[in-house]
Amino acid sequence: MTDGRDTRERWALVLGSSSGFGGAAAKALGRDGYGIVGVHLDLRASRADAEAVRDEIAAMGVPVFFHNVNAADADRRAAVIEDIRARFEARRAEGADPFLAVFLHSLAFGATLSYVTSDPERKELSQRQLEMTVDVMAHSMVYWVHDLFHAGLLANGSRLFAMTSEGAEHNVPTYGAVSAAKAALQSHCRQLAMELIPEGITVNCIRAGVTDTPALRRIPGHEELRDAAQRKNPAGRLTTPEDVAEALIALASPRLHWMTGNVIGVDGGEMIGARQHGVEPS
Repeated sequence: MTDGRDTRERWALVLGSSSGFGGAAAKALGRDGYGIVGVHLDLRASRADAEAVRDEIAAMGVPVFFHNVNAADADRRAAVIEDIRARFEARRAEGADPFLAVFLHSLAFGATLSYVTSDPERKELSQRQLEMTVDVMAHSMVYWVHDLFHAGLLANGSRLFAMTSEGAEHNVPTYGAVSAAKAALQSHCRQLAMELIPEGITVNCIRAGVTDTPALRRIPGHEELRDAAQRKNPAGRLTTPEDVAEALIALASPRLHWMTGNVIGVDGGEMIGARQHGVEPS
């Protein structure tokens, strides 16, 4: 620290870095001078999109390392964390003082099926699918933070974020497993916030408005959700990933050291707009 300013080398770790909120956040953080470590899972069809995000960040002149692995796999998680630790050690040998200033959990991988249906043509959610959805979209937040903390990568001033949604409080057809995951994620973040504030580490959830992302398009009936959200929003448009990324930059400020354990809405007034028009949020 010099004159109260943090002179450490800032890095960000983004889970889900190849598209949607994670991709936009990784690019915004890169523009703001953060070194970027991205974790994503893209097969052949979408790998080019991930590489395009990585190349765009590299063109900003900041270090960027992407890992195409399953973020919910314990062995893959350990390998990524060890890679970051080794890179930080190398930077320290060169005289730098790196730390993980921002961690963003933006994993959207789960099953969107009804719990119970009388329609023989429709599948019902299985136990395995429910457990997988909640493990990937909620429990993995705890596992990553636990391992990053004990690897010495988090420090006083680290800002931890998780992407949540209105689904934590409101239900729509076939979204039950994801709603459960988002509710659990918010609970995990409150617990982590309580346990980590003595270390100077904050933990908050970002609740974006309905956004036209690849994750939204995987939800059956997403067109109706998208159109309803646009009608409700006082701004007359949907939230964009870039809206959320810009908010994330502001929320990562060292000045927000006393703001933790919150669910922060970044939606242009979508929820209040819904109430104003007498419509329940989707």
